[in-house]
Amino acid sequence: MSTTVDIDPTLLQELRTFRLKKSSSKTAAAVVKIDKKKLLMVMDEIYDSTTLDELVEELPEHSPRFIVLSYELHHEHGRISYVIDIRDGELSDTILRERLGSDEGPWNHTFRLEHKLGPRLKVTALIDPSKERAEKVLETKRNSFVLSAYKDTVVYPSAQAYIADLKPELHPHVIWVGSPPAYRGSMAPGHDLERVLTDILPGVPLFIEKPVATGPVEDAFEVADMLINSGNLVSVGYMLRYLKVVQKMKQILDENNLEVMSVNARYIMAYEQTAKLDWWDKSQNPGPIVEQATHFCDLCRYFAGEVDLDSVSAHALEYNEPAGKLSKIPFDESLIKPENRIPRITAATWKFETGAVGSLTHAVALQGHNYSTELDLYADGHMLRLVDPYNNPVLYFRRPGDDHEEIVRYPNDDPFFSEVSNLIDCIEHGPNAAPILSSYEDATKTYALTWAIRMASERSTKKVA
Repeated sequence: MSTTVDIDPTLLQELRTFRLKKSSSKTAAAVVKIDKKKLLMVMDEIYDSTTLDELVEELPEHSPRFIVLSYELHHEHGRISYVIDIRDGELSDTILRERLGSDEGPWNHTFRLEHKLGPRLKVTALIDPSKERAEKVLETKRNSFVLSAYKDTVVYPSAQAYIADLKPELHPHVIWVGSPPAYRGSMAPGHDLERVLTDILPGVPLFIEKPVATGPVEDAFEVADMLINSGNLVSVGYMLRYLKVVQKMKQILDENNLEVMSVNARYIMAYEQTAKLDWWDKSQNPGPIVEQATHFCDLCRYFAGEVDLDSVSAHALEYNEPAGKLSKIPFDESLIKPENRIPRITAATWKFETGAVGSLTHAVALQGHNYSTELDLYADGHMLRLVDPYNNPVLYFRRPGDDHEEIVRYPNDDPFFSEVSNLIDCIEHGPNAAPILSSYEDATKTYALTWAIRMASERSTKKVA
């Protein structure tokens, strides 16, 4: 039988004061406990200067504690963020985390690993050809409360250098692959990171970021076959599948035995802040459909099944057309060859193997910071509308017998954490401990769809003079 406790009003005020404290000490911590007699959460103690390991040693094991950590995070160019991290008393899982002023935004797997594993996390190696960049990252980590995870991390310029120096006692439990996709997704030397890792470290689980490749689709499927035969557990970073609202949509479809009739996806990006030249250059990056809209292409497949790739049709609005002029590109686009400039709009349609119809609109159109992202799904008697899945996911749905939309929200849902947590649980407790929602083979099918859309749009576009 569970018991509900209330929050002492004075605790809320104390936590607000603590949150705004912005202490410059190594780490400040507020420890909250449960008063079992009053059934209240109350402040236990505040530490002006501590570390995660010190708290592990000091806190009693017999009574629940909740810990609020506060520390400075120094970025390049001198900017400082003040991080608030709330954990349960075992320091191994996340209840809520809020990172203030982060440059990395939500795409930050190290924080999720730190939260999932707590003091058990030991990052033994960081592979990066730029040692200076890697050391800057490590310096930031070592100046925070997660020092113990990174104090012995060694930087290597390549996977081969790491493997040559690997000691048996430091054999990894998991490898996180966030390298550019140009270096993986193929069996060709120099682009075969997955093969290098599985040959030398058979059986070690892999987390691989999307997209799985940049080269030919058939090469990616060859890698998928290799990974299946290797036996390595693999999770690919299509994190939107792990959203609770997405799982709610799947539940509605399954419980009502529904066949999806249509999926319409819209991904409208705010381009004004995207100053990375390579992102706008198709010779350096596979383009916005393959690189960015891939998440929505993946959700379309996740809900409606496999796509008849021969049915894909697409049109693009190009930079040199009257409607394709953008006024706030943050650099001189003439630095990119005309034939390599990305489209402003891509609109695609296709048929699923079930006969259902799919569509995607991707636009490089908004200014400011916030994107507009929505996905509509229709089935007999039902309409499901997913809004803003990256920042504030909301599900609006309509069911038979009711013309009004119901609204579902899950506050503080973190799909990145769920993605990380599920993989770690499978590593520690077996492959059936938690669902891996995107395998490499599955992710490769999404990759194939994105390339089918890009190629269809290029076939229908007038050649640049």
